[in-house]
Amino acid sequence: MSDSRIAVLGVGLMGADHVARIQSRISGARVAVVNDYVTDKAEQLAASIPGCRAIVDPLDAIADPDVDAVLLATPGPTHEKQLLACLEHGKPVLCEKPLTTDVETSLAVVRREAELGVRLIQVGFMRRFDDEYVELKALIDGGELGDPLLLHCVHRNPAVPDNFDSAMTVRDSLVHEVDVTRFLLGEEVTSIQIVTPTPNPAARQGLFDPLIAILRTAGGKHVDVELFVTTGVAYEVRTELVAEKGSAMIGLDVGLVRKSAPGHWGGTITPSFKERFGRAYDMEIQRWVDAVRRGGITGTYVEGPGAWDGYAATAVCEAGVQALQSGQPVAVSMVERASIQAGWHR
Repeated sequence: MSDSRIAVLGVGLMGADHVARIQSRISGARVAVVNDYVTDKAEQLAASIPGCRAIVDPLDAIADPDVDAVLLATPGPTHEKQLLACLEHGKPVLCEKPLTTDVETSLAVVRREAELGVRLIQVGFMRRFDDEYVELKALIDGGELGDPLLLHCVHRNPAVPDNFDSAMTVRDSLVHEVDVTRFLLGEEVTSIQIVTPTPNPAARQGLFDPLIAILRTAGGKHVDVELFVTTGVAYEVRTELVAEKGSAMIGLDVGLVRKSAPGHWGGTITPSFKERFGRAYDMEIQRWVDAVRRGGITGTYVEGPGAWDGYAATAVCEAGVQALQSGQPVAVSMVERASIQAGWHR
């Protein structure tokens, strides 16, 4: 079987990283087309890859007959039109979060995919492919610790861009914990509250940092998330499960612990998401490529979170932005999954 020909749309930080990943570490695929609104960047990158072309219009890149599948790393506001184009052309697509930037368009994408009766959209929630999250999920599902009761999560960044605001903390950072909650507990999030402690003096004026998010699931489980994006330290992501018969924690960065004079003890913390989740990204892309290659036989081109998961995360985060503004718990508004065309659930 020949390699799948991938179009990567958006070759900024994340997209360029995916291009390098596909070319150097992923089997069964090659980058055939690149696109970016900064055309010079796309052309320069294409020139460095044998057999790759830069196409100016992203919709033309999707429609190109030499493209088998699409990886979207474009800005969120462009996703709706690009995802619908992928569906209309029958092209499997891995879309970096968000699915779209609002609930209505996310639901429209979900419904259109369901009408086609084939799963083509995978959403880039890479933590589901991280070894530690996979192990924690298996521990929960295995029942050794009994019923899960609580999740305590930490999401810290050393710094964020100057244009980063508190709503972006919800949409761009909390969104991962929302998906982690749904993945680990297997329940939808039904309400969210955002608490704003005393701000970090080092945070830009107007940025409420840290934030505390409090989620409640359909089964009554409690999840709290510390979101602190201006720590000035490093990138830290942790999750602690508290269950009926014990607890478990991941994300401790304990690969190497050292002791040295005079009385120092410790190790290192990953500097950014690329180091912490690099292997998870590799696994995510490899398994997506594998799904694309066997999709004509199995009828699904998705290996991981799909369009519904993207819609659910968008719905929770939209409620989270409302909760940020009001300071009160906000109910998450979602359609019943059963209302989506039955043929889609396979």
